[in-house]
Amino acid sequence: MKRIVLAGALALGLALSGCSASNQDGSSGDGIKIAWISPDATSSARWETQDLPAFKKAVLALEPDAEILASTASTDAAMLQQAESAITQGAQVIVINPVTADGSVPIVDLAEREQIPVISYEGLIADAPIDGYITFDNVKVGELQAQYIADNVDEGGTVALMNGAQVCAACIDFKTGAHNVFDPLAESGALSVGYEADTPDWLTANAQSQTEQALTALGDDVQGVLAANDGLAEGVIAALKARQLNGKVVVTGQDATIAGLQEILLGNQTMTVYKDLKQQAGAAAKAAVALANGDAAGAGLTDTFDNGGFEVPSLFLDPIALDLTNIKQVIDDGFVTEAELCTGEVASKCDF
Repeated sequence: MKRIVLAGALALGLALSGCSASNQDGSSGDGIKIAWISPDATSSARWETQDLPAFKKAVLALEPDAEILASTASTDAAMLQQAESAITQGAQVIVINPVTADGSVPIVDLAEREQIPVISYEGLIADAPIDGYITFDNVKVGELQAQYIADNVDEGGTVALMNGAQVCAACIDFKTGAHNVFDPLAESGALSVGYEADTPDWLTANAQSQTEQALTALGDDVQGVLAANDGLAEGVIAALKARQLNGKVVVTGQDATIAGLQEILLGNQTMTVYKDLKQQAGAAAKAAVALANGDAAGAGLTDTFDNGGFEVPSLFLDPIALDLTNIKQVIDDGFVTEAELCTGEVASKCDF
């Protein structure tokens, strides 16, 4: 039986550490059981603070008695252990946001033997018979970031790229999208790519040190920095602040984290790519519940994607470039509240 796997292990882990998996909704255990496995917060805060809570809420709205076995990890091996534990506990569907594109294939193999559907969330599991893939158009994410810089720096300006670790399909797509925009501009002389790095482990501290290296190498002559997500942007901003360049350099981001949104309001970060994670998590919940109930046709996966060997039922959502001109959208959408966003020194900037 072909399994529907939402490729890209559900990004976001409940505040579970290590490789443990446990029931997080306190239900009686009479309903369906869905495993959620995601990277831990070192790669992005969104997995624990946004995606998982939204996923849980959406699942329970559909199936009030459902159990969600949630766990996080920083390695493929730990995710495999979590999947084994979830299957032992009776998981009927696995939603996973993999650490790497190919490292979660053993999870798919294991689930297939047990006839358990796998849904890849955000990140892709490559060359495996997954049953579903739910993500945003990640090439477009990189294109939005690069185009924003191109539109907001003077012609002939110099940019630096902090791509993030190239360990997952989405990570690679972000970089591909950026180069789709930057490469023709660099060839024509419209701008110059003066520095580029793939930031190890997506760590803020690594982005800061790489930005320091870029500024030193380029004599502080940098007009834009493409940071692949808001965590990397935090490191970029720290390096710029040390040279009194914050607010003078265009800085991108992604995920519309509260910290990133606050930096935009303070003028240190220029834009972020907003992905309506409630929409994504809701789509994942719908697919997971449908598959758990044996209803593949009701999973809502209207697209298809070749993951390197298999045509996977998929759903691709549209990201949005967000800056000061439209930042209120995250409040209007219920993505964050004004009380969460407008704290401390940011409060005076919230003149929406």
